[in-house]
Parts: sequence; structure tokens; C-alpha cells
Amino acid sequence: MKVIFLEDVPNIGKAGQIKEVADGYGKNFLIPRKLAATARPQDINNVEAQIKARARIAAKTEAEMKALAAELEGKEITIKAKVGQQERLYGSITSSDIADVLEKSLGTVVDKRKIELPEVIRQAGFHEVTIKLGKDITAKIKLTVVAEETS
Repeated sequence: MKVIFLEDVPNIGKAGQIKEVADGYGKNFLIPRKLAATARPQDINNVEAQIKARARIAAKTEAEMKALAAELEGKEITIKAKVGQQERLYGSITSSDIADVLEKSLGTVVDKRKIELPEVIRQAGFHEVTIKLGKDITAKIKLTVVAEETS
């Protein structure tokens, strides 16, 4: 059976490629999971249009992520936390805390799962945090953890 791959399938085919596959594999696996469509002439035009639309969306998303990375690169944010002896925090600073501060101070929404902490932040002071926005798109921000004022 001839199919047009809608998405990349490892070791089988890439998106947009037309290939001959076993009937059972095509009907029972690829087509129900929307990984491929049958290769009829009218389907080929539809699939090509879908692939072009996905490529446009992917390019737009990548451009937005690059703009966001440029905006975030080198920014400095400050988080206040309760500090004990020897500048150790009560608890730790999490990626969720950093995402909240980014949203409040810069107005930039960043998913907490994209914030990569090299180690758990349990010490007051300066830290460098990497935000991975895409495959090869990263931004580094400077985080300062300061002691919370007690009254």
C-alpha cells in the first residue's frame, strides 16, 4: 500500500515522503495514528497543503522563540527568600518561582518546564539560569537571591 507520511516515523519515512508499506502496517498503525495517509492523487494535494501549513507555523513559532530568547538574554531578576545562617535558604528556589518572577517583573510568560537549573538553589547570592525555549534556542538570565526583610 502506498502512503504519504504526515509526520516523521523513525526508520520508516519522513513527513511528506511517499512510500510503499505493508498493508497491515499502513491500515492498522500509520493511518489510525495520523502518521500517514493513503497516497491517492486527491490526497497528495491535501497532504502537501498540510505540510506547508505546518512548516509556516513551525517557522513562526521558531521566530517568536528567538525573539523571546533575545528579550530574556542577560536580564537580571531578584527573588526575596527567607535566609538562615550562612546565607542558606529555608527551602529552595524552584523553576516555578523563577517563572512567576519573570512574569511579574518582565511581563514575559515562560513555562516552568523550560527553565533549567544546574542545581537546586538553596543559597542566597548570584546564580545563572538557562531557559531552553526550543531545540537550539536558549537564553541565560542572572538570578539574585536576597534575604527577605523581617520587620
